[in-house]
Amino acid sequence: MNKMEILAPAGGIESISPAVRTGADAIYLGAWKLSARSSAQNFDREQLRTAVEYCHARGVKVYLACNTLMHDNELKEALQIIEYACSIPVDALIMQDLGLVSLVRQAAPAMRIHASTQMSVHTPKGVELLAKMGFKRVVLARELNRKELEEIVKNSSIELEVFVHGALCMSVSGQCYFSAMLGSRSGNRGACAQPCRLPFGIKGGTGYDLSLKDVSLVGYLRELQEMGIASAKIEGRMKRPEYVAAAVAACRQSLDSGSIEPQLEEKLSAVFSRSGFTDGYYTGQLGKTMFGIRSKENVVSATNKVFHSIHEMYKNENQRIPLKAELKIARQQPSELTVSDNDGNRVQLFGAVPERAVKAALDEEKCVSYLRKTGGTPFYINDFSVKVDDGLFLSAPSLNSLRRDALEQLLQKRAVRVPVHFSEITLPTGHTRQQAPPKNIRARFTAKNIDSLSDDFLDCELIYVPLDLKEEEYHSLMDRGFAVAVEIPRGMFGAEKHIYERLKKIREWGIYEVLASNVGAVEIAKSLDMDIHGGFGLNIANTASVEWAEKMGLLDAEVSFELTLEQIAQLGGRLPLGMISYGRLPLMLTRNCPAQNDGNGCHSCKTAPVLTDRKKIQFPIQCYGGCTEILNSVPVILFDRQNEIKGIDFQVLRFSVENSVESGENLQLFNQKKCRKDGFTRGLYYRGVE
Repeated sequence: MNKMEILAPAGGIESISPAVRTGADAIYLGAWKLSARSSAQNFDREQLRTAVEYCHARGVKVYLACNTLMHDNELKEALQIIEYACSIPVDALIMQDLGLVSLVRQAAPAMRIHASTQMSVHTPKGVELLAKMGFKRVVLARELNRKELEEIVKNSSIELEVFVHGALCMSVSGQCYFSAMLGSRSGNRGACAQPCRLPFGIKGGTGYDLSLKDVSLVGYLRELQEMGIASAKIEGRMKRPEYVAAAVAACRQSLDSGSIEPQLEEKLSAVFSRSGFTDGYYTGQLGKTMFGIRSKENVVSATNKVFHSIHEMYKNENQRIPLKAELKIARQQPSELTVSDNDGNRVQLFGAVPERAVKAALDEEKCVSYLRKTGGTPFYINDFSVKVDDGLFLSAPSLNSLRRDALEQLLQKRAVRVPVHFSEITLPTGHTRQQAPPKNIRARFTAKNIDSLSDDFLDCELIYVPLDLKEEEYHSLMDRGFAVAVEIPRGMFGAEKHIYERLKKIREWGIYEVLASNVGAVEIAKSLDMDIHGGFGLNIANTASVEWAEKMGLLDAEVSFELTLEQIAQLGGRLPLGMISYGRLPLMLTRNCPAQNDGNGCHSCKTAPVLTDRKKIQFPIQCYGGCTEILNSVPVILFDRQNEIKGIDFQVLRFSVENSVESGENLQLFNQKKCRKDGFTRGLYYRGVE
């Protein structure tokens, strides 16, 4: 069984040493750009090199988080940052943007790539597709339970990483647009403003029904290791060094000894928590008890006394690297010391010539006692070879100096690695796309509003319908002349086998087209040889990601609704592209339905429940496929802006809470290129995101 890695966060250079000295096996950090924690201090070029050399010298890996979505005009600089990362080199890149991944695979095929949790991977098929793309590890979604993790591990050919301590987003990572829509600060681009921590209430709920407690699976590390998880990841690049040290120390102790000392647990809780911790996703115990906020009691528990006690944990080097030492002391010859590690690094030094002993002569035992004094370094010597001629003397300062110089040179040697080769590549530009306003439209419906679908929608080139309709409902739609495609849920937790079998049936009923908004959904559809339309959840935001979708065999794809109309118009590639021009945009995809915090359960949801913010604005809640979507308070509408839409081949009208009359009225407004007077938004199509 491989030993599981403990992976620590570093928001700035001051967190590196605490993480390493308390037992981290690897560090993840962000550069001056590309990081999904843009508000963290992050690392400039010199700091990044310093951090990598410090860690490598101590046998600790460094992963660079490049886990944001890129726009076309940012790809050149992104590759320059990655080229620098290859020159240091870092041990792996943590990435989200599918287009940037494709470019890095061309420019630096030898660089390891890890799939960020921002890629929303939570099924075996999702991992399988990324393995085919060359990923070496996947950081899985935080919402998976024990059984689902086991299933993914059993079917995975690459490494898997799991978050074991730290903040929990309410939304599945990579599927949250809340901060972007409310304030143009995109979580997908590292600028999340965390609006979910503000008061959003459901009637009978907590008052903060989008704010989860921090996760802590520290007590389950041996279980995760036995399961086959490769890396235990600690969240916290926005947190101070003491938090990092306490979390790493707790994980190290749990993994090595199987338990955590009560005093260390208290420190970990004191330094940061939100009304305590939760293991609800892992154990499958979802619900109200998972929710919590940062209370006054949580804040005041982080005292100077607590911080001082944590400082004591990392004031000294962690002697973690075993060495072999060979010492030779011979007559009329310079003393000779060779030290070597298990990685093939070797240093040989010569020191003073020994003298004839006047009193006590050197012997092997005394020499070993000097060599053992490796304090203040990350080394310990566990293998000695000492040869000393009889009757010789060498001073203690001479022996100590020889040892110190050898260990310092070995440390420097370990810090230097061979760069990863990086080749210059041509960035994709594509051809001039269709500049006339798009004529084709598609409409997406839920199970609640599909039954009264009017013939007015027969002109749509496609109708997206749910996966769980009855067979006769599909046949009825096709008999009426609708071109039907089935929407695979974005959230497929534990449901992959069911979805696969369901799609096989749907194929037998004569439907061959699907809407796939997750890489796992894409792979399921590919395995069934179905026609795939890419959904917005794939977060296609640049020309390189358009080309990725084409290479994957998609027929077309919706672009990210975080793009402006101007950015959309500039996209290249040959793949037909679409955009959402009507509908309540899904701001969150969550596995923990806030509506259930009222204690009444799902049976009470006869109509869409709503979340209410502190300004009394209401956000509808709607479930599909075992997950919940938090919808925007008003729909986006571009009916009257058709002439401003360029580079798009089709538009999508998303109907969610609308009844048949409302759906028909909106289609009529679309055809007339008119807009309602109020109660709508233009989304991000004009204001964009950070």
